[in-house]
Amino acid sequence: MSEAAGCAPRLILCHKQKSSARTRFLRFADTVVAFAPLPASATVAAETGTVRPHPVAPLRAAEERLALPAGSLEVVGDFSFDVDTPDGPVPVLLAAFTSIDPPFAAAEAVGGRFVAITEARGLPSVELELLRRAYEVLIG
Repeated sequence: MSEAAGCAPRLILCHKQKSSARTRFLRFADTVVAFAPLPASATVAAETGTVRPHPVAPLRAAEERLALPAGSLEVVGDFSFDVDTPDGPVPVLLAAFTSIDPPFAAAEAVGGRFVAITEARGLPSVELELLRRAYEVLIG
C-alpha cells in the first residue's frame, strides 16, 4: 500500500521510561493520534497491508511540529496497523520519544499532555484499541 492507495501515515507518540518502564502517550484534546483525530467511523483493519510507508517523513514532521531536534522520535518497529476510514486505509505507526524524560514543554506548546493508558477513557473505541495494541508491544 502506498500513500496514493490510501491516506498519509499517522502516528501515536509515546514515552517509555527506561528505568521503570512507565509508559505514557501524548494526548491531544480528544485524540492520541498526532495531530488530529481519526474519523468517527474509523475501525482497525482486519489485515494490515504488506507494503508499509517509510516512517521517516511522518517522524520528521512530528519532530518539527513539536519543535524538537531530529532524532527525538524513533519508530517502534513491532507496531503497524491500518485503520479503515471513508477516505481509505490509514497506516498508524507508533513512535517513541528518545529522551530520558517526556518532552512535557513541547507537548504543552501544541496543546498536548502525557497520559497513562488508564487516562485514555473517553477516547474513540478505535483509538482505545490502537492504544491497547501499542501497550502490548511496548510492555512485551
